[in-house]
Amino acid sequence: MVRRSTLDRGPQPDVHGAGPAAYASQPGRGSETLDALPAPRRGAGGRWAVWTFRIILWAVLIIIGARGIIAIALNQKTPATSPGAPASSAGPSTRFPSALAQAYALQFASVYLNFSQATATVRAQRLAAFLPPGADSQLGWNRAGSMTLDSAQAAGVQVRDSQHAVVLVLAEVNGKLMELGVPVYAAGGGLVVTGQPAWLPAPAKAAPAVPAAGQSDPAATAALQAQLPAFFTAYASGSATTLARFLAPGASVTPLGGAVTFSSISGLYVPTGGDARPIIVSVTWQIPGQAGTAAAQLQMTYQMTVVSQNSSWYVKSIRASTDPVPQS
Repeated sequence: MVRRSTLDRGPQPDVHGAGPAAYASQPGRGSETLDALPAPRRGAGGRWAVWTFRIILWAVLIIIGARGIIAIALNQKTPATSPGAPASSAGPSTRFPSALAQAYALQFASVYLNFSQATATVRAQRLAAFLPPGADSQLGWNRAGSMTLDSAQAAGVQVRDSQHAVVLVLAEVNGKLMELGVPVYAAGGGLVVTGQPAWLPAPAKAAPAVPAAGQSDPAATAALQAQLPAFFTAYASGSATTLARFLAPGASVTPLGGAVTFSSISGLYVPTGGDARPIIVSVTWQIPGQAGTAAAQLQMTYQMTVVSQNSSWYVKSIRASTDPVPQS
């Protein structure tokens, strides 16, 4: 066999550039088929893809392992449900029908806190609708004396479990404020007062801190004393068109619709500051009454924000005040 020279093993542009047909047409290769052509060599690209995949896989495994170690070190627990999913079981306070129980206790209190010898039989009949079978028909009353309920409001619910709670009713009886604790049982959509209520003390009277009076602006106070009466007259009358003349740009104030009429300004506090000031105003309203009778008057206090523009003051907002007008 004759060995080909090294030069003959180099690239042959005429063959490689022309494709398989040219390769088959060379002299001495006529009997070779395309299937006998040498397979192309694999390049390095495949190995790079494999190594890239391995690096990504190892990185993911390292991150998962690190998170597990951190969770163990910090004693973290996987939540039973996702943050947006509803809880699998609700607590007693969510299962007990608090809103319905408050309305039920108010109806009960309107019967229980009203009694007199003349209406004892009717009271017993009405109480029976709230009590379990066999309960005392008068629920502890000895059928003597009398009591009158002046007003009552639901004040809260103390839930003991999914079926038991005490509903607190703030009531005024015989002219005195008290709190009534009504035991209520709930089951199957029904309610019942399980026993005698408890007379509880009324909420204690709080002692609010007296706000310290800051430095008042005499010039701004004098200007507002002159301008605010026109605003409050329009505010009371219900004329939105007239009221708009006293408002700062972009401000929106709903008038009172003629429920009262303006009488006077009984107190005004204007602190020092810039063009926008938070002020406190005490206004005396006149309440419409029957013809021929003296009109009632009430002093009420407002917190307002006023803005100075072109030597005039305009109202930006008005609302109820949490504090009285500071005394200088």
